[in-house]
Amino acid sequence: MIDEKISDLRDDTKLKQIYNKKFNPVYKFGLVNVISRPTPDVSSLVKGEEGTGRKKILNIIKKYKPRVVCFVGKIAYEKFSHEKKFCFGWQNDIHHSRSYVMHFPLHGKASVRIHDLKLIVK
Repeated sequence: MIDEKISDLRDDTKLKQIYNKKFNPVYKFGLVNVISRPTPDVSSLVKGEEGTGRKKILNIIKKYKPRVVCFVGKIAYEKFSHEKKFCFGWQNDIHHSRSYVMHFPLHGKASVRIHDLKLIVK
């Protein structure tokens, strides 16, 4: 997915440089929060506060037409889609972009997320 040294990806200073200089222009990746404030856990989320983020994400998808939109974690996708019953993996397209829900990176084995990323790349 990205062509960088593993050691650079593990170095916070170099990783920040990669993010600032290459993430979008070279690799065509972008990150957008559904809720634009720190949320230590799910209990601090307020119903309806995702509305602004949802509109922003939909506008970005319409404008840039990414091949894939990836939601990191079930909560992010729930807040965006307002759906409660879905599984990790491919979801319905959003406009003409494929959408995918991957496992949150802090829970479980890394091999699960690596598997998710390999499916997205295909």
